[in-house]
Amino acid sequence: MKKILLPSLLLLALTSPVFAGDDTVVEEIIARVNNQIITRADLRRESEQVLDGLKQQDAATADLKFVQRQKDVLRDLIDQQLLVDKGQDLGISADTEVVKRLDDMRKQMNLPDMESLEKAAQGQGISFEDFKQNMKNQIITQHVISQEVGSHISIGKEDEKKFYDAHKDEMERPEQVRLSEILIPVDSEKDPNAIEALAKANGIEAQLKAGKKFEDLAKAESSGPTKDNGGDLGYFKRGVLAKELEDKVFPLKAGEYSDPIRTKQGFVVIKVAEHQEAGVPPMSQVENHIQEALYMEKLEPALRAYLTKLREDAFIDIKPGYVDTAASPNETKPVYTTATNEHAKSKLKKKKKYGLF
Repeated sequence: MKKILLPSLLLLALTSPVFAGDDTVVEEIIARVNNQIITRADLRRESEQVLDGLKQQDAATADLKFVQRQKDVLRDLIDQQLLVDKGQDLGISADTEVVKRLDDMRKQMNLPDMESLEKAAQGQGISFEDFKQNMKNQIITQHVISQEVGSHISIGKEDEKKFYDAHKDEMERPEQVRLSEILIPVDSEKDPNAIEALAKANGIEAQLKAGKKFEDLAKAESSGPTKDNGGDLGYFKRGVLAKELEDKVFPLKAGEYSDPIRTKQGFVVIKVAEHQEAGVPPMSQVENHIQEALYMEKLEPALRAYLTKLREDAFIDIKPGYVDTAASPNETKPVYTTATNEHAKSKLKKKKKYGLF
């Protein structure tokens, strides 16, 4: 069975669990967010996932970066719970999307059914129910952010021009080409003169000249590992390819292709899908990237302001010794007393709704 590639949700504990007198494990509650709790185990698991992610990015600096990030782990858990609660208030359901994503995962792993996916997860010590719930929470969170925050962010042409002018140095790039291939292999023992392979390669070139799509021919005729994605090889700068290939492809314009070239693997016809000149690209070529960068630049403060408002409308109680680094001074902690005014009565109703009494 192919090994499942899922983010681990059941990480090893860093400290021993606390036991009650009857040997029942007691989870230490460190925060209450409306009617949900965050335990010390939740905090520990999230911390380990953060550290693991940092190690994957750069193992050498992971520990140092984790020291800076660790203080915000509880904040991030509270953020997610607030967004999930808001999603429920908005009537956002992720059930259908969860099923689709799981089915896509099953197909990618060539598993016959969902039960096989669940068994594969369990084989790695992963709680399938926890994994699905985590996926559902992420989907709800994304929808809330997009609907409540992202939809209000506007990016004008003037913003794009300012960003482009301010980041030109970062956008400068070397000359490079994006290549696709159709490979006709040569078996040197059975076909020492490669006559048949060359004839087939010439036939493919003739079909291209007649208007046949390169990607379709690659899928049908190529024996290279890239055939399933239309022969796409990715981008190459000058000096990366063998000189013979470089001399053949760099003079070509986007959309043009070479005649059959003999290589160690056989005969290959190469298409230049894109040809990017050296220097700073025109703004029209990088407009989508600029818009994405501006969106993320504006999203962060807008999202933090939105989360602050959610905190002020929610009931959050943090155990002494733990800190929510995004706490608002206007938050109302649960107060287990009789409401004495209209504002307090309103809060009291919400407390009852969230099970705080």
